[in-house]
Amino acid sequence: MTSTDMRTEAEDSGPSGYAAARLRLLQEGARSGPPRRSALAELTDDWLTGLFDAGAEKLRGVSLVAVGGYGRGELSPRSDLDLLLLHDGGADPGAIASLADRIWYPVWDLGLDLDHSVRTPAEARKTAGEDLKVQLGLLDARHIAGDLGLTASLRTTVLADWRNQAPKRLPELQELCAERAERQGELQYLLEPDLKEARGGLRDATALRAVAASWLADAPREGLADARKSLLDVRDALHLATGRATDRLALQEQDQVAAELGLLDADTLLRQVYEAARVVSYASDVTWREVGRVLRSRAVRPRLRAMLGGGKPAPERSPLAEGVVEQDGEVVLARAARPDRDPVLPLRAAAAAAQAGLPLSLHAVRRMAAAARPLPTPWPAEARQQLITLLGSGPSTIEVWEALEAEGLITRLLPDWERVRCRPQRNAVHIWTVDRHLIETAVRAAEFTRRVHRPDLLLVAALLHDIGKGWPGDHSVAGEIIARDVAARIGFDRTDVATLATLVRHHLLLVETATRRDLEDPATVRAVAEAVGSQGTLELLHALTEADALATGPAAWSSWRASLVADLVKRVSAALAGDDSEEPEAAAPTAEQERLAIEAFRTGGPVLALRAQTEPPAEEPAEDRDPEPLGVELLIAVPDQKGVLPAVAGVLAMHRLTVRTAELRALDLPDGVPGSVLLLDWRVAAEYGSLPQAARLRADLVRALDGSLDIAGRLAERDAAYPRRRGIVAPAARVSVASTASRLATVIEVRAHDAPGLLHRIGRALDGAQVRVRSAHVSTLGANAVDAFYVTGPEGLPLPGDQAATLARALEDTLRE
Repeated sequence: MTSTDMRTEAEDSGPSGYAAARLRLLQEGARSGPPRRSALAELTDDWLTGLFDAGAEKLRGVSLVAVGGYGRGELSPRSDLDLLLLHDGGADPGAIASLADRIWYPVWDLGLDLDHSVRTPAEARKTAGEDLKVQLGLLDARHIAGDLGLTASLRTTVLADWRNQAPKRLPELQELCAERAERQGELQYLLEPDLKEARGGLRDATALRAVAASWLADAPREGLADARKSLLDVRDALHLATGRATDRLALQEQDQVAAELGLLDADTLLRQVYEAARVVSYASDVTWREVGRVLRSRAVRPRLRAMLGGGKPAPERSPLAEGVVEQDGEVVLARAARPDRDPVLPLRAAAAAAQAGLPLSLHAVRRMAAAARPLPTPWPAEARQQLITLLGSGPSTIEVWEALEAEGLITRLLPDWERVRCRPQRNAVHIWTVDRHLIETAVRAAEFTRRVHRPDLLLVAALLHDIGKGWPGDHSVAGEIIARDVAARIGFDRTDVATLATLVRHHLLLVETATRRDLEDPATVRAVAEAVGSQGTLELLHALTEADALATGPAAWSSWRASLVADLVKRVSAALAGDDSEEPEAAAPTAEQERLAIEAFRTGGPVLALRAQTEPPAEEPAEDRDPEPLGVELLIAVPDQKGVLPAVAGVLAMHRLTVRTAELRALDLPDGVPGSVLLLDWRVAAEYGSLPQAARLRADLVRALDGSLDIAGRLAERDAAYPRRRGIVAPAARVSVASTASRLATVIEVRAHDAPGLLHRIGRALDGAQVRVRSAHVSTLGANAVDAFYVTGPEGLPLPGDQAATLARALEDTLRE
């Protein structure tokens, strides 16, 4: 039977005819999705038109109006009918009431849910002004029967009211959405989601339509219509499977709904729902951010025009990184940025945004997705560092990561991500999908970066520890294979690749052993020690275990579990102990280093040389590549004297040079020449812009060493002129004494968030404590500084224990100010 035949049957046979035609339509296997929803709306329109016409023969100035979802022409099998009986107030109230009864009662008799009202246009406008939900429903008002002019006039007036009141009503709508999200949760992560009410569901899609109708802002349209259609299709199948007007996708009904949609299984169904919800959620984030920007701009613009005498001021742009700036509270690309020539730009922009605690502009992400070149394999060192910086930024990582993922950049960077993206976890303990759990683990791991010597390996292990869940079999075994491949691809050397593979393979080892085995049994401890292999890996695995559990959900970690794991780690650490490390033996000086040292001794002043670093060929094996970041090697030789480290570090900070690695050591002069020279080997990169000339650096260094350049004052002036952004809240600095690390010096270990002038502050604090730095080993891993300073007292001996502890506490206090 055709749609026309169904409508004719519905009109001719009254309620029973409509019910029969409706049932046939819903049972048609060939028609589903939007065509069926439209056909059901048309069928219902025709039936209601017949009811209206039969009762309104002598009435004028009356119309029947569909609002809400029915107004959009979208009827799911068990959707309620939202109807407004509109009249101009001229008819007898009794006649209007009689007409309403003639329409409402047949609907109720069929067991259909009905949301109804009877109002004049003035009453409708007044109610809409008082009730936001009523106003949202009227935005989708659609004429069914009666006086078309009356309906059209109301629709025009309601839209005009909405646009005029948008600056007031949109914040109210945003608050309503936020309250609902708090109540219902995130659709893209729930095992039993409410397709309509949860964040990213159909209510949010409707809210985006309302924002667009205001003409104040608009949602990103790409993929939004398909996402909304997908959620509506699932709701249709849910209604048919259950026979109820429900929007909650319960576990026991998911297999039946999946079958109704022709999907493989319930997991495939959930993944489809999650993908659609993610599109709606991201569109909502972008849209509400744009609404806020527009409203702030409208509030500020009149004052600016008054101050500037008219005209539109250019938006302020503050540099964040090479090719990346902040504008209007978002991270955008600099005008000179060239995504087509800069494959690291997406990661650099993402890291800068996460560190600044700012969102990535939609336009910037789409521009990079459209134009950015793929990274070579292995990745350049800068790309690896930027990924680590992004992962170590804490909670702000999540929003930035989602922006990259929304435009396909994550799977382009990490193809293995596709298998875990939006993958559900049917485990009551887990509260996230696999991909979100991995990011949440990295966020948690960022809190523990002060506990480990290699925060970069911790963060990458957090990102990859469950990557094997996209493959059949034991996810730890599959994950180890994938982790090796990914780690080598992003440029880690052979040793680090092996460590990451071990962490992924054994990421459940500590908690499972601690809670299921006898820790008093030496065989238990020995087995864990053999699997872990080293103190460094054990340290990383302990932090990863806690981060993983905290990111799983409230039921996965407790003080009891924490104490058991800590006890196991202590026992395994004791089993692995016995290899005292010693101060790294410095390589013999190169001819250039000796030349610089002799020249520094001869002139009595600093001598320096700049040399650009180049990336090894992409086809060279990862384990044979230089592990240091790209940038410039800066060699400085200075006659041994007090204050060299803070002076050099301060000058570099003044010139906005980021220190990636640094080595400081005393070099005895050859051929019996008395005295020694301090040799500093730096790897530096410009924060943005070009590097300063060597002559300028040397001139400032000379002034810093003779005391005529007030570095601290200059840095303070710059900070005052350019106030720091709110940025992220990094873990507090941690300073410790490695008591067994050297017999010749006291080793002070500093783990802190990298920031301009950090080494300068450390150097000043060590100088102020009257200790001599024998050597220093500085590395920046992402945004984390991991530094070791081998210091002695004035007599050249290690510091006494209490003095070393006092120095560590004082340095920690200094860095936390």
